[in-house]
This record gives sequence, C-alpha cells and structure tokens, in this order.
Amino acid sequence: MNKKDLFEKNLLLSTEFSRYLLENPDIAEQIPNDAIVVILPEYDKELAEENLSIAKARKEEGQSMVLVNVEKLAPPRKSRLIRPKMELVHA
Repeated sequence: MNKKDLFEKNLLLSTEFSRYLLENPDIAEQIPNDAIVVILPEYDKELAEENLSIAKARKEEGQSMVLVNVEKLAPPRKSRLIRPKMELVHA
C-alpha cells in the first residue's frame, strides 16, 4: 500500500472515529490521554496490519494502546449543507 492510500484511508477512518466519539463521549472518556489509538478495519486486512505495525513502532515504553476494531463503514450520507455558496478569491 502506498503512502497516499494509507493516508486517505486513515483520514476517513479517523474522521469517522472522531464523529463516533463526539456522539459517544462516555467512550472518549475511557481512552487514556497519552494512549495511541489504532483503528483496525476488519474489511481491509492490509490497512489493519499496516496501522498496527506503525503503532507498535511508535509506541513508547509504558504507553497505552487502544485497539479499535471496525467491522465496516456505513454507506456515505448526503451532505447536510444547505445551498452553500463558494467564492474563488484570486491571489
């Protein structure tokens, strides 16, 4: 897996996990402040293995690691923005 794919897949997973924590603050409170959070998508074994490998390499002695196993992602929803207006500002 190349770095771009790794980054893009983990960006999506970390965004979704952040949303999950915002909706479930009691779960967020269970994560130690200094812990490494590792998201392990069951639907993408290669990504899960890569994430775990990177986390193990970066984990400091005595540091907690939280493994988040994700079975799958729900289909994407439509945007909740209502009539957004964009403006291009030239430099």
